[in-house]
Amino acid sequence: MKTILVGYDETEPSKRALARAAELAAAFEAKLVLVSVAPVMHGAARSAGAIDPTDSPERHVEELAHARAYLDERGVDAEYVPAIGDPAGTITMLADERDVDLIVVGTREPGLVDRVLRHSVSRSVSHKAHRDVMIVHPG
Repeated sequence: MKTILVGYDETEPSKRALARAAELAAAFEAKLVLVSVAPVMHGAARSAGAIDPTDSPERHVEELAHARAYLDERGVDAEYVPAIGDPAGTITMLADERDVDLIVVGTREPGLVDRVLRHSVSRSVSHKAHRDVMIVHPG
């Protein structure tokens, strides 16, 4: 295993994914790539709309800075990629571009309402990816 990509957004599930990916990167002496994606709000007629003002690109740059501090404390070197777009699509596209060996994402255990009404990035990544995906579940 040479390269591991982590989808990161500073939620508890993605912090668990980051910790697991850091362990794997250290064990395999693999390169770590972190991506944090500011989602766009979908508009009418299948077009992407404006950036969500509550989830801005600047916030994702800050999240990556926090991840960098976490990894620096553990002596793990990484590449940090802020992005804008559909989170699952962006993660899988970057994984293909970088030819990563593994994608690591976190997930929370959703209730019935969340499963019906919300989009799961981890589920979408696992369906879209053309490479191995590790989904890190809660404790």
